[in-house]
Amino acid sequence: MSSHLRPVYADSFRCIGSDCEDTCCHGWSIPIDRGAWEKYQQLPDVPLASLIRSTMEAQPANADGSEPVPFAKVRMNEANQCPLLTEEKLCSVQQEFGAGMLSHACSVTPRIISVVDGAAEKALTLSCPEAARHVLLNPHLLREGFSAEEGEMGISFVLPGDGNSIPAQANPMAHFWLIRSTVVTTLADRRYPLWERMFLLGLLCQRLDEIAAGSLKQPMREFLFDFERAVAERALRPTMQTLPVDHNAQLDAVLQLAGMLLQRSNILPRFVETVNAFTSGIGNGPGATLESLTAHYNEAHDHYFAPFFDLHPYVLENYLANTMLRGQFPFGRHHARPNAAPKMRQEFIRLTAQFALMKGLLIGVAGHHRENFSLDHVVLTMQAASKHFEHHPEFLKMAHELLTECRLDALRGMAILLRNTPAPEAQLPFAPQPQTSIPSSVVQL
Repeated sequence: MSSHLRPVYADSFRCIGSDCEDTCCHGWSIPIDRGAWEKYQQLPDVPLASLIRSTMEAQPANADGSEPVPFAKVRMNEANQCPLLTEEKLCSVQQEFGAGMLSHACSVTPRIISVVDGAAEKALTLSCPEAARHVLLNPHLLREGFSAEEGEMGISFVLPGDGNSIPAQANPMAHFWLIRSTVVTTLADRRYPLWERMFLLGLLCQRLDEIAAGSLKQPMREFLFDFERAVAERALRPTMQTLPVDHNAQLDAVLQLAGMLLQRSNILPRFVETVNAFTSGIGNGPGATLESLTAHYNEAHDHYFAPFFDLHPYVLENYLANTMLRGQFPFGRHHARPNAAPKMRQEFIRLTAQFALMKGLLIGVAGHHRENFSLDHVVLTMQAASKHFEHHPEFLKMAHELLTECRLDALRGMAILLRNTPAPEAQLPFAPQPQTSIPSSVVQL
């Protein structure tokens, strides 16, 4: 038996409409599904119906003749804003015809809906400021934002022999709930610094890929038990303390990831404000070098970022939890496609790229605001950045390629992206434990 950990925190989200400092109808491509398109064609001949039809642009069929996804898009105005938005930043379609006339994307945004075992699960996109506040500012999200129901573990196998072991190449989806439970409990374990919890998840993903491919001959359920025991007994802590620290390489990767977003033709003012604060906080200016920027970056981390998040540790935990859920980590959102094989290590690299960028921006913004750095600055930074890369269709792919090119895509490279100043042994939240009988498949890197 395994607990079915389902997110419920998105259920209490409520749009604040005209009171929102941004709008979800600006700065991205708004998709229209076929059902909504057909409803719009049948509207009575009134001025708003004519405007709706004139702004909808059907997409060409795919090369193989199949229907495009999305079926159509909204043709944005010169301000890159939906032309159906009122002066009060409300949707004229919903005002005139009701919520039932909205396209699927407009009716669910900022919710991200996934179907698991026939049930819909919701996360939130942080490109919405109110959604960002709803997720990031809840100190109890990891404890109270999930429902835990007891149930059988996913898909069951007909097993040979005594039926107590699972073939080495078992489909990871058969263990969906146990893997999710392991991921969430590892993320919530504050006995480890956050970068170590992330690194543990990277090791988990790598081993799960190896089991699925058959290169690691261990039943998946048995491995998960060993992994959880190793985490509980601190067996991996000595190894993690030997991992490299390279702030130059970390900052260089953050700059390159941010540069990808700045290459877009439509850079929104809130993101410009964030980038300007970031560059100010790391001492950018005439004559700046990577070494001088890194020195300012380290100062901002040690004096402003780290003390702030020591007081508010839930913020980055909540960001990671929501990002994992909206992307169905570590399986990926495409795991349900026919013949799709989960690439868990790849999903971890993509998660790390997002986290490294967000953390790097926050370090610079903290250095800019110094003692005045606040939760409002955190929400602005994370919402503005999310709006750029969550709606960038190629960002995760490009980020993965960048980290591969920089040779930061292996576990030790991930440590460079995740780790900042190493904690002195005397300040560790617990003392190193003696060697245990944890299998080498878990503890060896």
